[in-house]
Amino acid sequence: MFDRETQVVDCRHGMGLGKGGGLAQRGTLSEAGRTDVVAVAMSPGSRHITKPICELTYGMRKEDIQVSVLVLNSGSGVPDEQMRSGSFGINPEEIKQINRHKMAVIHTGNIRDHVVRKVREILVHAEVPAVVVCQTIVDFEDFAKAGIHTRLVKPQDKNIQTKGKVMEIVTGVTRGETCPRDKLNELVKAVKSTMKSIDNKGV
Repeated sequence: MFDRETQVVDCRHGMGLGKGGGLAQRGTLSEAGRTDVVAVAMSPGSRHITKPICELTYGMRKEDIQVSVLVLNSGSGVPDEQMRSGSFGINPEEIKQINRHKMAVIHTGNIRDHVVRKVREILVHAEVPAVVVCQTIVDFEDFAKAGIHTRLVKPQDKNIQTKGKVMEIVTGVTRGETCPRDKLNELVKAVKSTMKSIDNKGV
């Protein structure tokens, strides 16, 4: 129950393979009643803390946004320079889970290059519009330079590497710490704006 609205969330798709607490365990999908939004979190570990993914989803649900939560299975290792194996990965089942939804909220961290590469790796396969939530300062130009299609800056056609598209960016959300109210408001506004674009077929 969220205020006067009831939302049903299935939290038992996966058993959870790593630490994280509550819903935010590695290799899990908690599905909402409608496939509107999926919040994608990096897998938890000593360097990756999934908090505040549950706060983000709770904040969206309070505003009557139907949100599923996908915590990726891969990615608890120490990242190398090219973000190769042992640092980040997304499997075909996770791609299918993301693609079942209208849009994604991708929660990442505080190293700009890693944020960009992780978002690119997801959107290379997932054909959805996305809102990126992270701690570091990053802009549309940073994503476009990496070949990621964005709402405001489009790479040259020959350089576009992604099927998905970055629609909005919310920065200043620190992993492992409580998310400030103003950032939750900013996220809700970004999600609703993106959903409106989808409904108007402007994406």
